[in-house]
Amino acid sequence: MVRLPGNAEPEAELIVDCRNVLGEGVLWSERDRSLYWLDIEAAELWRYDPASGETVRRTLAERAGSFGFRAGGGLIVAFASGFAFYDPDSGERTRIAEIEPDLPTRLNDGRCDRAGRFLAGTMDESPEKRPIAGVYRLDADLTVERLIGGITTANSLSFSPDGRTLYFADTPKRVIHAYDYDPETGRISRRRVFRSLDDQPGKPDGSTVDAEGCLWNAQWQGGRIVRYRPDGAIDRVVAVPAPNVTCVALGGPDLDILYVTTARQGMSAADLEVFPQAGGLFALRVDVPGLPEATFGG
Repeated sequence: MVRLPGNAEPEAELIVDCRNVLGEGVLWSERDRSLYWLDIEAAELWRYDPASGETVRRTLAERAGSFGFRAGGGLIVAFASGFAFYDPDSGERTRIAEIEPDLPTRLNDGRCDRAGRFLAGTMDESPEKRPIAGVYRLDADLTVERLIGGITTANSLSFSPDGRTLYFADTPKRVIHAYDYDPETGRISRRRVFRSLDDQPGKPDGSTVDAEGCLWNAQWQGGRIVRYRPDGAIDRVVAVPAPNVTCVALGGPDLDILYVTTARQGMSAADLEVFPQAGGLFALRVDVPGLPEATFGG
């Protein structure tokens, strides 16, 4: 049976009891003042309007690991098989490019950079969990370039406020890396360790960066969120009453609400008795706001 680390009482509160199998990819839309996220394994896109409390979910044509907002409206989506445009109102999907069609992988975590590109990484879904996946950059002209190889499960893609640092984690390795990122070209260099999680209970999953340049990271199997300062030092730990914490986003009218997705995947009936809110959407107010979500220029 899984248990939360005994480091704090839960601070994040349940706001939508959505019971996602694998809630992920949460983003705040300033355009319609709503929160969007995915249930990957259910192939669903969720929308939550905090003003009304209304939630809407749409079934997708296939599983999706992440998405970004398009500058002209609609979404750029990292579907399991490849990149595509998606209109959440009509359900129309326009395919752009297949990714790793000959491998047992699917697209997973992703993020728009501050220059209008979309980056997303894949993960090996075979039982062997081999380092055969990669990270790809989709430019506004819809060309695709592979940036990183030798990956098992791509996660934590996010950018510093100036767009010149890319954060990334290969989840099973329990390390968050930082890269120099060139906003003009989308190229990366100078990989270094931002933070090892060997001294922590969970593994690095989805992340977001706030206005002070601090990285908020969800810890899969850790039951918590950690805020790291730009030097990698731990600034704050927030407990979540669910062990599989998957992704975070800063949203709300003032971008000062930290939204948190979680998952029920891999939990037994006994686990769910202990953590009945697992798979829900959680939130808490924070002191430092986030940044407006970057949009895809294509």
